[in-house]
Amino acid sequence: MEVITSKEPETAGRIAFFDLDRTITGTVSGTEIARRAWKKGLMSLPNLLRALKLSAEYRLGIKDPAIAVYEMAAWVRGISENDLEALCSEVLQYKVLPNVFTPARDELKMHKDNKRKTVILSSSLLPICRETASHLGMDDIICSELEISDGILTGRPAGKLCFGEEKLTRLKSYCEKNNSNPKDCWYYADSFSDLPALQEVGIPVCVNPERKLKAKAIQNGWKINYWS
Repeated sequence: MEVITSKEPETAGRIAFFDLDRTITGTVSGTEIARRAWKKGLMSLPNLLRALKLSAEYRLGIKDPAIAVYEMAAWVRGISENDLEALCSEVLQYKVLPNVFTPARDELKMHKDNKRKTVILSSSLLPICRETASHLGMDDIICSELEISDGILTGRPAGKLCFGEEKLTRLKSYCEKNNSNPKDCWYYADSFSDLPALQEVGIPVCVNPERKLKAKAIQNGWKINYWS
């Protein structure tokens, strides 16, 4: 999804990028999708436990985050596109949107009042990011998509998952297409894996940062926000 609109001169180049999970919302959408899939019989208990284990290992830094993210995406193999859309819709309704941080809404309003574009930049899945952006009145999304063959998910990503260095690549590409300099932009994020993108923008903001990111933020003098 990319929405490019004409900008007034004073707004050109000013983009605020936001991560989704634990930044805009307190929910981890991928974990919630897995739990709901298990409850609906779309995921086996061993696969659910594996997904939860991978999520924990990722958060604790025990497993290479890039490997963990790609392995977590594999559990959807064999699920229909329609079932995934339904799962995402339920997770949005019951978990993601009710747990949007009030300060995140305030921050988005501040940027919109100043005529800046607001963009989700997240490893979360397209249906989750698309509907969250729509609900919050955001301009665009940059996120992960899953490969679909004949209406069935293959368990592989469609292209690269929007994670780590890939976030940086997409941020720079998006800025180029929108005549923007990353040094004029914001990025709000919570994870150490977001470091490449945070280092690229002019205004990095760490939201509820995990331990390693908090240490880096203090070292670099970056702003730290604690949202709830």
